[in-house]
Amino acid sequence: MTGKVKAGISRRPLLLAGLGAACISASGILVKLAGVGVATTAFYRCALALPVLIMLAAAERRRHGPRRARAHGGALLAGLFFAVDLVLWNHAIAEVGAGIATVLGNLQVLFVALTAWLLLDERPSRRFLIGLPVVMGGVVMVSGLIGRAPGGTHPLAGIAYGMGTSVAYSAFLLIMRRTSAGTPHVAGPLAEATGGGAVGSLLLGLAFGGLDLHIAWGAFGWLLLLSLSSQTIGWLLITSSLPRLPAAISSLTLLLQPAAAMLLAAAVLSERPSLIQIAGAVVVCGGIVWVSLASPAQRDRTRPARRDRVRPAGRGRAPTVSPSDLAPAGSPVSS
Repeated sequence: MTGKVKAGISRRPLLLAGLGAACISASGILVKLAGVGVATTAFYRCALALPVLIMLAAAERRRHGPRRARAHGGALLAGLFFAVDLVLWNHAIAEVGAGIATVLGNLQVLFVALTAWLLLDERPSRRFLIGLPVVMGGVVMVSGLIGRAPGGTHPLAGIAYGMGTSVAYSAFLLIMRRTSAGTPHVAGPLAEATGGGAVGSLLLGLAFGGLDLHIAWGAFGWLLLLSLSSQTIGWLLITSSLPRLPAAISSLTLLLQPAAAMLLAAAVLSERPSLIQIAGAVVVCGGIVWVSLASPAQRDRTRPARRDRVRPAGRGRAPTVSPSDLAPAGSPVSS
C-alpha cells in the first residue's frame, strides 16, 4: 500500500470525526433558537430522530442478526437517564447560555470514573485524582461565579444543572456499556435509547411541566434540524470514525466540541463570555483530555475489549470515554 493511500485512509476518519463534532457542537444553539420548553425540546429531539434510526436499525438487524433481549431492555433503561440528561442540560442552557452549558455538560468522564471506583472497584489513576480538583476549579471559573458574569445568567443554577446532566449522562453511559458490549450493532441500541429518551422526556414534562406539543412551525424546524444533525448524523459520523483514530486524536474531540459550541454561541446568539469564563473553559476541557489520556501501561491493565469501549455521545457533546479506556477511543452511541 502506497504512502498516499495510507494517508488518505488516515485522513478520512479524522474528517468524519471533525464533521460529527461540528454537527454536535451546534446542539445548544439550536435549542436556544427553537425557544420552547425544556421537556418539549427533549421530546421532539428524540421523537423526530426515531423514523430514520428505526430504518437504520432494521437494516442493521438484517445484516448482523438480532441482539440479546437483555440488550434491548438495557438500551431503553439508558434512554430514560438520557431523558433526564437532556432536560437538565436544556435547563443549563437557559441559565448560563448555550456555549457555557456545553462546557459544564462535558464532565461525564469524571463521574463515570468516580462511579466505577465506588461501585465497580475500578480504582482511578493518579492522573485522575490530580486532575479532578483542577477541572472542578475550571467549572467554578466557567460558570461565572468568579468575576463578572454576563447579564441574565445564573452561575449557581448553571453549575447545579451542569453537574446533574453529567451525572445522568454517566448513568446512561454505564448502562449502555454493560448491555451493548460485544455486539456489532450501532443503530439498534441508539434507536432504542432514543425511544426511551422520548418516553422519559414526555413523562418528565407531564410530571414537572415544560411540555407543550403544540409548537410553531419555526420552532419545529429548528428541532427537526437538531434531531437530524446531532441525534442522528453527528452521532453516526463519530461512531464510524473514532475507533480508527489514535488515542490522542480521539481525546481532542472532547476539546473541539465545547470550544466550537462557544464560538458558535458567540457568532449566532451573541453570547459573550468573560475572559475568566473562557479561561475556565480551557481548564475544564484541557483537564478532561489530560485525565482521559492514561499511560499505555494503565490502558493495558484496565481497558476492556474494543467493542466494550464504544461510547454514546449525547445532546450537544462529542462521544466520551472513561479515563481508563480512551485509546483508541470509542464513540457516541447516542447523542
